[in-house]
Amino acid sequence: MNTTQRIVIGALASAFAVSAFAQAGGPVRAGTPQAPARSAAAPASAQQPGPEYKLGPGDSIRVQVFQNPDLTVEARVSENGSIRYPLIGSVQIGGLSIGEAEKRIADALVRGGYLKSPQVNLNLLQVRGNQVAVLGQVQKPGRFPLETTGVRASEMLAAAGGVTQDGDDVLVVTGSRNGQQFRKAIDIPSLFAGTRPEDDIVVQDGDTLYVSRAPVFYIYGEAQRPGPYRVQRNMTVMQALAAGGGVTPRGSENRLKLHRPGPDGRIVETTPRLTDLVQPNDVIYVRESLF
Repeated sequence: MNTTQRIVIGALASAFAVSAFAQAGGPVRAGTPQAPARSAAAPASAQQPGPEYKLGPGDSIRVQVFQNPDLTVEARVSENGSIRYPLIGSVQIGGLSIGEAEKRIADALVRGGYLKSPQVNLNLLQVRGNQVAVLGQVQKPGRFPLETTGVRASEMLAAAGGVTQDGDDVLVVTGSRNGQQFRKAIDIPSLFAGTRPEDDIVVQDGDTLYVSRAPVFYIYGEAQRPGPYRVQRNMTVMQALAAGGGVTPRGSENRLKLHRPGPDGRIVETTPRLTDLVQPNDVIYVRESLF
């Protein structure tokens, strides 16, 4: 091997080593800029939100600048929507999307003369700014943070411990969508049975989920256990009597009176059949047998 061949082979080996080192994350010399992919700039959080997510107070974030490890910061967005960042001080990012916040930090670094073309990467570590209220007949009513985006109504209801024994079968979600008032009633049994997956909507910041007390009917007179009872779905008068323990030996199933509020609020008295459906606030009176 002559001298020229040795020089060529040595040059090729050096070029290969530099290329491999750069691909492994080593420093890249001036004149050969190579920006890494976004995912390589910082470890991704467990579940990144969509581009439409707006940062809010309490959100925990990590900010990194490519090839500037000293500018890596983990911070929590303050109540006024700002964070403290090296060199540039307070930065207002509340209400911005992740991409907008990255640009705002990059622009501040450029204006300050610290970097010419910074590549800023912001990762959302934990969502705390957005909250949903779950109230009414649930096991643990209160306000719950949206830890990630895409949280559905069924998940928030589960976070609140589910519906109590006295809770209704209907979940009412209220809030705002696109600047307009929003309200949706969701059938809870269908929700968890999976028969209407379209009703399992994604909740948003500021939504309120409410479960009212289940409607009841009343039974009195010659019933074994008179009192109020929950109206079950498609419940008949016969089933209502069974819920009250049936009639006493002095009572008669054939001598029932039903008191039901009319459209005008007045009580209407009728003689029901055992197959009639029970409605909320019905009062069933079991009269004594004639014999």
